[in-house]
Amino acid sequence: MKRKLIIVMLLVLAALIVGCSKEKEKEEEKKEPATAEVPAEVEKKTYITPFTGVEVDKKPTMRPVMVTINNQPQARPQSGLTSADLIYEMVAEGNITRILAVFQSELPENIGPVRSARDYFVDLAKGLDAFYIAHGYSPEAKSMLTTGVVDNINGMQYDGSLFKRSADRVAPHNSYISEESVKLGEEKVDAALKLQKKVPFSFYESVEDVKIDKVISKVDIRYGSDEQFHNTFTYNEDSKLYERQSGGVVTKDLLNDESVQVANVLFFEINHSTVDQKGRQALDLASGGSGYVFQAGQKLDVKWRNVDGVLLPYADDKPVKLVPGKSWINFVPSNPGLAKLVTYKP
Repeated sequence: MKRKLIIVMLLVLAALIVGCSKEKEKEEEKKEPATAEVPAEVEKKTYITPFTGVEVDKKPTMRPVMVTINNQPQARPQSGLTSADLIYEMVAEGNITRILAVFQSELPENIGPVRSARDYFVDLAKGLDAFYIAHGYSPEAKSMLTTGVVDNINGMQYDGSLFKRSADRVAPHNSYISEESVKLGEEKVDAALKLQKKVPFSFYESVEDVKIDKVISKVDIRYGSDEQFHNTFTYNEDSKLYERQSGGVVTKDLLNDESVQVANVLFFEINHSTVDQKGRQALDLASGGSGYVFQAGQKLDVKWRNVDGVLLPYADDKPVKLVPGKSWINFVPSNPGLAKLVTYKP
């Protein structure tokens, strides 16, 4: 009997000890609550596109592609302009201008109408280390292209294969090249596909960094007396962009019916000279000169320089920063010059 009583007492004692131990654990849990481990936040890496200064998540690696695009009235509206990072406009012959569209951020599904090369077009392509595309050439440009001054393909060799003719327009305003054909062309001539040259453009972090004074809302340039080559850039204070018109018609992209809008409009005064009876021009891209930069509604007087083949604006001996976004660069003949060809107003 005593033995059973002792066993019962021992069991009760053990239960009490266990109970006290559990109570103690609960008290300790109350004093020191458990904390869940929070993983450290990983900083997302971003990159800056070389021709627009826009911040992107993926590192830009595509080599720039430069295409000569027809700008005669019969060629408008053109295809692919809203995809271009950078557009140059300049005289090809007489007062007729052509467009050099530079694509690096993206390639549109179709580009054109494609027109012929000039030697100074080739010089610009070389400066940007761009893969150059044209359909036709002046004698000087043909010599440069056939001797490999730049990697290139030309519609004179690939008409009907890489270059397709549109049935909606008549020659020479109907030659187009697709995104797929651009890539096939690069492979055919064994051109480098990757971005290699670091272009020396400078950019603000944001349009908000531009010091705002009196806003200039409209800028005009006239290439001769033909109204079809009278171009207007109208500033929108909400979007902080300039919309382009030519001959009184908004410049649109045939692919998407969107208007061409850019963050920067530049004008470089360049010495032009006529070299033949057809009115073809020679442009001095080496000597530098005066210029204007319009951005965020502001006008800045600049001097342009050729820096390793790339024409850049300078002020107070320092590179001028551009607003992140697309740019349109106009080459203006020094005779009659900026003051007469380019006008602007609030």
